[in-house]
Amino acid sequence: MKVEARLFERLAGGSVRCGTCQRRCVIPPGQEGWCKTRRNEAGSLYSVIYGAVSSMSINPIEKKPVFHFYPGSRWLSLGSLGCNFRCPGCQNWEISHWTRGEVGVPYLSPEDAVTAAEANGCIGLSWTFNEPTLWFEYTLDGARAAKQQGLYTNYVTNGSISPEALAAIAPVLDVFRVDIKGFSDTTYKRIGHLEQMAGILEIVRQAKSYGMHVEVVTNIIPNMNDSDAELRGIAQWIKTALGAETPWHVTRFFPQRQLAYLAPTPISRLEAARTIGTDCGLRYVYVGNVPGHAWANTYCDSCGDLLIERYGFDVVENKAKDGSCPACGQPVHGVF
Repeated sequence: MKVEARLFERLAGGSVRCGTCQRRCVIPPGQEGWCKTRRNEAGSLYSVIYGAVSSMSINPIEKKPVFHFYPGSRWLSLGSLGCNFRCPGCQNWEISHWTRGEVGVPYLSPEDAVTAAEANGCIGLSWTFNEPTLWFEYTLDGARAAKQQGLYTNYVTNGSISPEALAAIAPVLDVFRVDIKGFSDTTYKRIGHLEQMAGILEIVRQAKSYGMHVEVVTNIIPNMNDSDAELRGIAQWIKTALGAETPWHVTRFFPQRQLAYLAPTPISRLEAARTIGTDCGLRYVYVGNVPGHAWANTYCDSCGDLLIERYGFDVVENKAKDGSCPACGQPVHGVF
């Protein structure tokens, strides 16, 4: 379904400037922006993927991964088509690297998404699998519909949303699970085809200031973003900009697409990244994509007691359902 974009500026000669993401593409008549999901038709900008659902499933929130917002809860998870990064090793490249042609996926209205979530015992909607910023009009309508029914909302994002788009959706967006892919412009150019990373960091700060629950993920790719200096930069920035209580997930990369020649991230490198994070003062650093790993669990940062035991995406036991450690009474950061 095609709908007019919410955020764009009309320019001379019939061109438009998109205001949805930080690329701010200037699009001539009859052309599309970098993401290929927004088209200039006669001097107006249109989203061509409104309601186009390529993927829909019911997942525990741990799959996002989000560990400190109602652990073990069920979420209706929706994805569409396209991306404004198109990372070379994307795990969901079949949908995120879509660039043109027939959309060819089913339509689901925001209201029907909310109904499906309620019918399946989900506490919220999660827009994930590909970059939800490109789905802005749909996710905004979906978030508003969800809040009317008392559901929670979640973006799984690369953080490239524009400040004005974030401001528009902030009142109805609860959880901002964001990738910090590296800590240099060079890394962002290699991974996300983005010239500068400063705008990403500022958006994450803004999400935190709006009161969203923020968790950060770094998918550690061998020889691309795995240096001690880069990982330390991320960890120090999280502590300074977001707070020591902000969860940081350092996750294992598995080879895909243009990076199929690489080996999976050594588990020892993930463990070293976790040590870097804790040495920088972060209270909750998780090792991800390694089922059964001890550092996928949540421990009390005061007494060390095991609070939430996980295996893969499943919560085996949760002793912090009231938001505190039963052994020492220390509050656990998050929403429980």
